Amino acid sequence: MGRYRPPQVMPSAYITPEGYIAMQAEVKNLWLRRRDVVKALSAAAAEGDRSENAEYIYRKKELGGIDYRIRYLTKRLPTLTVVEPRESNEKVYFGAWVELEDDDGNTITHRIVGADEINPALSYISLDSPMSKALLGKQVDEEISLELPSGKVFYSITSIRYN
Repeated sequence: MGRYRPPQVMPSAYITPEGYIAMQAEVKNLWLRRRDVVKALSAAAAEGDRSENAEYIYRKKELGGIDYRIRYLTKRLPTLTVVEPRESNEKVYFGAWVELEDDDGNTITHRIVGADEINPALSYISLDSPMSKALLGKQVDEEISLELPSGKVFYSITSIRYN
């Protein structure tokens, strides 16, 4: 008998137009890469004993990973809702770039995107994150507060843009 695991909460099914195009391109590239991996796998399989053939074992694992990602993306893409960016910069909504200033005067900028587009290197945060939930519907010069393990943090919204 296994451990009890509560049901997973499904992430929001929203995505920006750029994110949707990127996911479609990823599927296309995975199919092309899969073709090359299958060729390499069949060449490794032709070498003989498969139990000690490192190339064969590696290619099988690589093919499994590619197939898993293709299967996920082909199931996920039809369920997504593409949200066009707003024209108004008055309030924070999905797809907004939000510049925040903390109490020390440090500024950070985040973009609110769907769960499939999260990228910390580009400062893309999920619509489902606590910071996004605190920001949604707010205007410039409003303050938000977040409860972090290190304590409560306050941010002031300095700008909102959608380009």
